[in-house]
Amino acid sequence: MLYHAPISVGLDSRRKSALVQCPRLLEFVAVSSMANKETTITEVPEHTVEIITNSGEGAQKCAQIFGQTCAKMGNGVWTVEIIPAEIEPPHHTVTSTSGNIVRFGTGLITNWGDQSKLAIAFNDQVLLSRHRLNSFDDDCIILLESMWENHEDEAIRTAYAEAMEEMSSKNYRFFAVPIEEETLKVVDNPQHGKNMFALGLLTEIYQRDLSIIEKQIAHIFRHKPAKITEINVELVKNGIAWARENLGFQFKIDSVPAEESRVVMNGNQASALGAIAAGMEICAMYPITPATSVSHELSDIFENYGGMVHQAEDEIAAAGVALGASYGGKVALTVTSGPGLALKTEFLALAIMVEIPLVVLDVQRGGPSTGLPTKVEQSDLLAALYAQPGDAPRVVIAPRTIEECFHSMITARRIAETFRCVVIVLTDANLASGVQQFTRPEFDPRWQQDPIDFSALPEGLRPYDWDPETGMSRRVIPGTPGGQHTVTGLAHDEESKVSYDPESNERGCKMRSRKLAVFQSTLMPPTVFGDEDGDLLVVGWGSTQGAIEEAVERARAEGKKVSSCQLTFLSPLEPGLKEIFSRFGKVMTVEINYSDTVGDPYITEETRRYGQLAWLLRAQTLVDIDCWTSCPGQPLRPQDIYNSIVDNLEKGVTP
Repeated sequence: MLYHAPISVGLDSRRKSALVQCPRLLEFVAVSSMANKETTITEVPEHTVEIITNSGEGAQKCAQIFGQTCAKMGNGVWTVEIIPAEIEPPHHTVTSTSGNIVRFGTGLITNWGDQSKLAIAFNDQVLLSRHRLNSFDDDCIILLESMWENHEDEAIRTAYAEAMEEMSSKNYRFFAVPIEEETLKVVDNPQHGKNMFALGLLTEIYQRDLSIIEKQIAHIFRHKPAKITEINVELVKNGIAWARENLGFQFKIDSVPAEESRVVMNGNQASALGAIAAGMEICAMYPITPATSVSHELSDIFENYGGMVHQAEDEIAAAGVALGASYGGKVALTVTSGPGLALKTEFLALAIMVEIPLVVLDVQRGGPSTGLPTKVEQSDLLAALYAQPGDAPRVVIAPRTIEECFHSMITARRIAETFRCVVIVLTDANLASGVQQFTRPEFDPRWQQDPIDFSALPEGLRPYDWDPETGMSRRVIPGTPGGQHTVTGLAHDEESKVSYDPESNERGCKMRSRKLAVFQSTLMPPTVFGDEDGDLLVVGWGSTQGAIEEAVERARAEGKKVSSCQLTFLSPLEPGLKEIFSRFGKVMTVEINYSDTVGDPYITEETRRYGQLAWLLRAQTLVDIDCWTSCPGQPLRPQDIYNSIVDNLEKGVTP
């Protein structure tokens, strides 16, 4: 428990009579009765907050400002967006929930945690949707819009009563807040102001720095008339005043300002800035959730650095534009998500066959098909590795943090151009929209492309003059003297002439693959988090690192001999894995994708389908690797991973 005293403590009997008693004594505090009461301040190391509304009511903007303010004050922060799949779902329904979760604390925060301690809900139905997902701690404090209980529409009153009845299974502590009524004192349309009033509530509850918030608001509305900024700041101040007068509690979470210079951003912003730092010159893409905001970020500033964003007519064309630009010597990037990756496969295969450098950023979402457009999943790994006809080797990188989203773009560019290959960077919706602070990168000129070699080709040099040791050959840009040659996606020989004879086809496959072996020889074994040996090693990839390590720490605090290992390079794999695995009694992967559970109907150890990384590692190392996977459309919680660790340790043998 992070706090102990009930919020209603100190109310006299007359005030208690004002409480609305929900079923099973669920307490709904009449906040007007708390006016002028002494505020109780509870010191806690961290909290998780949810702001949940109908789609279009600005919950994301409210939470983004709050999270960025916390980070700028020196708190560790992680945010997760709640976005409905529909563009405009019906309001006041459990399917209309939009919002954001902000976890912040005194120390480093690496994931969204387990359950929320406080929530601001603009209506009962969006609140109910989160309750059904078990998103709230048992005694979560909930600030709920007060207008629905006595609404003039009987159907709304009935739905409200039913929602409160269902939520009475928990010991939530409710506070009725007239959010819309208070917002209307400043603006005519409450839809354009409730989020800022809610931000004011949070500002007072957590004692946030108002000057930072004012600067954030001014930046957001910098292209609007100054009056817009003034109105939004006024709404925040009204929320602060209302909370000060009506809520009898605050939480104190110490902020530790960093001595070093830091930046605050989400993963898509970090990827976009990483592309600029890498010297990318063109980003070709077709809009697709949750990758689109990469192009938004680039569109704002790319031209300042000599770059261009090209919106193609479809995903296939976007890959073709990027590939053509790279063939002409530009540093090219194409951005997409799972369904778009599927459409790009033919052009990616062409890039591999012709050995044209290309970086692909795939912001993963749930599948198959169009699946879960706004939800997180790690389900594109096998597609990124193998979704091509024939042998089509490529490099696949999965950044583990928002900071790595920045640096992975630089790494991907250098690999693609050094080895004349396709590099796929796999982020996901968790990283894409999550906000975190990290050390401000210091620019290094080595991040960018060396000048293109346009010197005349030596006499007799062939367009694919593969070095038999490394598989490498010189990249010939159109216009290079003596570099005229045919480019074809068909099987070809060193002269780039179409060739179907067995020897040249075998040689081409061997050389394209050998480059990856050369690259793999430059990699280091992954770091083990915890002891170098033990009873169980948990292996993850990408964005699950923070949640896995928090779960492992809990297990280790109880004396369990558990460690973890997070992979970044997935093709080729980092070296030394089999030796690392041999030091542990069991090895299991933790992933946000699907695997069968032995014991379910028709599922045996022989018929079981494994998680995607487990499948890959079992094939590569021949180690009997188990897996625990989940695909709920949301990030994994440390507690759920901890439970899977305990379950695995209690098994007699590895499945």
